[in-house]
Amino acid sequence: QVQPVESGGGLVQAGGSLRLACAASGSIFKLYAMGWHRQAPGEQRELVASITISSSTNYADSVKGRFTVSRDNAKNTVYLQMNNLKPEDTAVYYCRITTPFGMDYWGKGTLVTVFS
Repeated sequence: QVQPVESGGGLVQAGGSLRLACAASGSIFKLYAMGWHRQAPGEQRELVASITISSSTNYADSVKGRFTVSRDNAKNTVYLQMNNLKPEDTAVYYCRITTPFGMDYWGKGTLVTVFS
């Protein structure tokens, strides 16, 4: 079973940066499509960024120009570089893996708190 594990969350001042990482097992990691989602208190979970097996990326409008998703298949890891953070970016960030067989696996999340 694939189990993504997120890391890198924390407390940061507005304007600052954080880099989240999501590590996952599996010899076919390079065939996984990956996504970062977030859920703020009282809100629905939303897609923040995604990256395909060919490293094509997609971003929510609210983070375009500030966040960058990337992957390192040699390390079985996907990253989310978050710059110029805003208080409204405060949320639990979740990593999602979609296997070539169409199965989704979710991590347990990492909390990002941005204070002004």
